Amino acid sequence: MEKKDFEAWLDNISIAFLSLTDLQKNETLDHLISLSGAVQLRHLSNNLEILLKRDFLKLLPLELSFYLLKWLDPQTLLTCCLVSKQWNKVISACTEAWQTACKNLGWQIDDSVQDPLHWKKVYLKAILRMKQLKDHEAFETSSLIGHSARVYALYYKDGLLCTGSDDLSAKLWDVSTGQCIYGIQTHTCAAVKFDEQKLVTGSFDNTVACWEWSSGAKTQHFRGHSGAVFSVDYNDELDTLVSGSADFTVKVWALSTGTCLNTLTGHTEWVTKVVLQKCKVKSLMHSPGDYILLSADKYEIKIWPIGREINCKCLRTLSVSEDRSISLQPRLHFDGKYIVCSSALGLYQWDFASYDILRVIKPPDFSNVSLLGFGEIFALLFDSRYLYIMDLRTEKLISRWPLPEYRKSKRGSSFLAGEMSWLNGLNGQNDTGLVFATSMPDHSIHLVLWKEHG
Repeated sequence: MEKKDFEAWLDNISIAFLSLTDLQKNETLDHLISLSGAVQLRHLSNNLEILLKRDFLKLLPLELSFYLLKWLDPQTLLTCCLVSKQWNKVISACTEAWQTACKNLGWQIDDSVQDPLHWKKVYLKAILRMKQLKDHEAFETSSLIGHSARVYALYYKDGLLCTGSDDLSAKLWDVSTGQCIYGIQTHTCAAVKFDEQKLVTGSFDNTVACWEWSSGAKTQHFRGHSGAVFSVDYNDELDTLVSGSADFTVKVWALSTGTCLNTLTGHTEWVTKVVLQKCKVKSLMHSPGDYILLSADKYEIKIWPIGREINCKCLRTLSVSEDRSISLQPRLHFDGKYIVCSSALGLYQWDFASYDILRVIKPPDFSNVSLLGFGEIFALLFDSRYLYIMDLRTEKLISRWPLPEYRKSKRGSSFLAGEMSWLNGLNGQNDTGLVFATSMPDHSIHLVLWKEHG
């Protein structure tokens, strides 16, 4: 058949085919296939896959592609990246999908960064770190050796760890190198806090002292307690120091002069923790920017206004049981918005604006688990055997790390959390440095550190 005649015949057949019903079209195709030889069947087989499949990601507008992709889980997205170069290019450009994937892992997101490739890389880094946590491989350990008697007091800030010991000394260590930067002679230390210039110590000799790092000189001595001082906190802006003691009192001092401004009474047990913090929420009793003092004993947390040294009255007393049948752990978290403390009943979180209990978290066998750190996404907990990380969104333990036999203390000052910013969400930069420190029976300090990314 001539080409011209064939084209005319094909046009007629096409017009007739299009006028058929679906059933008639199918019967026509079946008949034509039955008449086909090997060459025609092979041609049909080779082209059928192309005819049936449509690359929707290539055909759709980019905005619609992004809308569809955000419904896929990250692992599926990574698999889809392997389909073709075009798919990889489109998927890697979907910023929202990778940002959402990072958020779901508990990662902090800076929405101002819109580079999609950046967020894909962040996700890949995040998934590796989360796998290390799940497999209990995210940390490593080291030790600090230098004290000759038990270490009772620890305080961490900006990569530096201060240790106070019964050997009448305090040392300042660079955690990253393990080197001792300063070592000064002090009294027996039950609590320590420091900054670049000075060290403040609470002692078993019932006093508080302020020391100068560079010279080791005692610059101030605070006398007035009749029991050991278990906790200290201070604020240079207020020129105020607070101390909690075994004499059941909290004292407020002028930091520069050592003068006792007030003695706060009402506790009926040892005051094992004092926290001086700026309030971040408004209520009938305080406004954002007000300084607040929290003091805790075995059963109660008391809230005091600071800056009203005369006739200073307790604003509120918090507890987890009216009959004092349940005791509180000696570690206390307060960030200006929420108060968090643990007990045998679980982890309690109070709203600081209303003083209402927001939630009680009860992981398995919580009776022996204590609080170390509490953030927006994660909490750091520990017991006699393990360090735990909890995802606060699900209230599930997502990782644990074995701990050695460490010295027990009713006050709880001989162990502490290190870097805390990652508790509000990891970001690929804040998972470095110290995680946990505790004093050991051999007078060394055991450190748990983030392992570098693989």
